[in-house]
Amino acid sequence: MSGPFSCTKCMSFFQLCLVLFVRYLQQKMFAHCVEFIVEPRFYPKWRIFSSLLAQKLLHSMANILKCIGDIIEALLNPQASLHNNLLMLLFNSIRGKELVNKDCKNYVSIIGHLDKRLELLENSIKIEDPDRYNAVLSMMASKVSYENKAFVHDVVVDHWKMELVEYRDYWNDYQEKATTQAFIMLDKREEHHTYMVAFRGTELFDADAWSTDVDISWLEIPGVGRIHAGFMKALGLPLDLKKEELIWPKKIETDENRPRAYYFIRDLLKKHLNGNEKAKFSLTGHSLGGALAILFPAMLMLHDETFLLERLEGVYTFGQPRVGNKTFASYMDKNLKHYSIKYFRFVYCNDIVPRLPFDDGILKFEHFGSCLYFDRSYNGKKMEEEPNKNYFSWKGMIEKKVNAFWELVRSFTIVYKYGDEYEEGWLLRFVRVLGLVLPAGIPAHCPQDYVNITRLGIPLHLD
Repeated sequence: MSGPFSCTKCMSFFQLCLVLFVRYLQQKMFAHCVEFIVEPRFYPKWRIFSSLLAQKLLHSMANILKCIGDIIEALLNPQASLHNNLLMLLFNSIRGKELVNKDCKNYVSIIGHLDKRLELLENSIKIEDPDRYNAVLSMMASKVSYENKAFVHDVVVDHWKMELVEYRDYWNDYQEKATTQAFIMLDKREEHHTYMVAFRGTELFDADAWSTDVDISWLEIPGVGRIHAGFMKALGLPLDLKKEELIWPKKIETDENRPRAYYFIRDLLKKHLNGNEKAKFSLTGHSLGGALAILFPAMLMLHDETFLLERLEGVYTFGQPRVGNKTFASYMDKNLKHYSIKYFRFVYCNDIVPRLPFDDGILKFEHFGSCLYFDRSYNGKKMEEEPNKNYFSWKGMIEKKVNAFWELVRSFTIVYKYGDEYEEGWLLRFVRVLGLVLPAGIPAHCPQDYVNITRLGIPLHLD
C-alpha cells in the first residue's frame, strides 16, 4: 500500500509551499507516506498543493464555519433554540456556547430544512415494485442520516414502522475525532428481513467533512488499485500502518470508545445476519455517504468476507463522487459481478459532486458500474458515464445556467403538477437562486431532486 497521506494540521505554510518546488514528495513532507513519490511535473504538484491548501484553510476556518452554521440552524430551529432573542444568540455564539439543543427530536439540520418530507408514500410506491421501493427507501434513509439520533429514531420507528438497530459516530484516526456517522435500520417483512446501512454525507458547515472531500491523496493496494484516501480514512483506515503492511488489516485491536466505521459495522452485520437465512443487507448514502457506501463492500472483497458479500442485496448511492482509479474500477466491476451485487449510482442532471475528483490525465479517478442519469424533467436513462463528466467547460456554462433558471421556475410550478408533497420551501428556492450565480451543480446536489427522481423518475427499471 502506498501513496501520500496528507496531514495538513502537522504542516507549516512553508512546508506546504515546498510541495510545488521539490522533486521528491517524501516522508518529511507528509505525515504518512509509505513510499517516496517522484513528481517532477509542476501541474500535478499544483493539484496536490491546492488540495493541501484547501484542507489547511478548512482547518483554520473550522470554528468560524461552525459558528455560522450554529447561528443559521438556531434561526431555523426556534423550537430547539436555547435563547429567546437574536442578540443573545449572537452574543453566546461569539462566546462559543451552544445555541440549540441539537440532540432533541425537534431539531432539524439545514439539509433537512431543504427537503422536509419524511413519509415513504407507500400508497403509490408498492413493495411489489422492488426497484422503486428500494430506491425510495434508500434515498430517504440517506437524507435522514443527516439528522440526530432522536430525529432518526422518530422517523424510522414512528413514521416508517421499522427498527432502528444502531446509530453511532465513528472515529477517524487522522482527524483525531469521531467525524463519520451512519445508522442501521431493519425493514422487517414477512418475506424478507433487510438491514439497511445509511452513511451520512457532507454537512454544509462541517470543516472536517469538507476536508475529507478535498483530500485527493490516494491509498494504493496491490491488485486492487488506487483509492481516495480521504474516504478511506473516514471509513476507518488505521493510523498506525507499518511499511510492511501492504493491505488494510482485516483485524485490529478494538477500542469501544473509538469505534471505526468499517470494523464496527462489519462485525455488527455478522452478528445480526448469522443464523437468519431470510436476512440480507443493503448500503446507501448521499454525497460523501455514497462514497463510503460503495467502499464498504470493496473492503469486504479485500478481506474475503464471503458470508457478508453473499448477503449484500445492493448498493444505492446518490450524488456519489468518484472513489478510485481505472484499476480499482475494474477490480470492483469484476467482484460486483462475481458476488451478484446490484450497484445503482443515481446522478441528477448537473450535480457537480459525481464529476469530482476529476477523471483526467492527472488525478485519473474513474466511476464504475452503470450511471442512472436523470435530467431536469426527471426522465432517466442508463449510461456508462454521466454527460459532461468533468463538469467545467466554457461550452456547457450557458447551458447549465439556463437549466438552473428552469429549475428555479419549476420550484414554483411542480406543486401544481404533482401535488403538495413536492412543494419547495423558501430555503431551497434561495439555494436555487444562488445556482444562477455560483456553479449550477451545487443546488443540483441537494437531496430534494434525488428524492424526486426515485418517486417520479421515468423509467426506473434498475436491472
